[in-house]
Amino acid sequence: MSYVYDPPMEPPRILHADHEVLVVDKQAGLLSVPGKGPDKADCLLSRLKAIHPQVLLVHRLDTDTSGVMVYALTPHAQRHLGLQFEKRMTKKTYQARLWGELSEQTGTVDLPLCVDWPNRPRQHVDPVNGRPAQTDWRVMRHEDGTTRVRLMPLTGRSHQLRVHMAELGHPILGDPLYAEGPARAFPRLMLHAEALRFRHPDGGVHMSFSAPCPF
Repeated sequence: MSYVYDPPMEPPRILHADHEVLVVDKQAGLLSVPGKGPDKADCLLSRLKAIHPQVLLVHRLDTDTSGVMVYALTPHAQRHLGLQFEKRMTKKTYQARLWGELSEQTGTVDLPLCVDWPNRPRQHVDPVNGRPAQTDWRVMRHEDGTTRVRLMPLTGRSHQLRVHMAELGHPILGDPLYAEGPARAFPRLMLHAEALRFRHPDGGVHMSFSAPCPF
């Protein structure tokens, strides 16, 4: 069965707006930026442009991931925020539900990642060609044979959290790319960008934003 893009129609959930930055809570199922083809033109960026025509992209979340994103409202803010993401000066916290029960309470996954070219957009572990990728994780609780965790990525590789959890043997529930069988049979990818901390481009004050986990 071919993929059909059917994004949610609710208006953008704006958490904060000022003269430099716009912070939003992205819904699961909505592209961060336009995809290929007119059927994928609708995205969070285009919806925000209808409200703030000057809005500029800083980073992305996977289509199936929900949660906190920051957009820039000036070129200065875009450069400033982009550098913070590049230099790993931001702090990102995710919440996820995993298949099975993790036996340890905390841990770190340190596995290099790169695109799996024959199976794009899948990523995979590649010790030779992969780029460094590290994820800290902490168990919140066990729920009916699954595990709710907080994930703290130290790097920002594509699909990093999804691949790293699958490599632990505990894929994220509802993941259409990396989960199999009953772990895949959930209504959405159970991954949510819960909190984001960064320095404001005008003055450098630390700002933190969060959005409640919807699952």
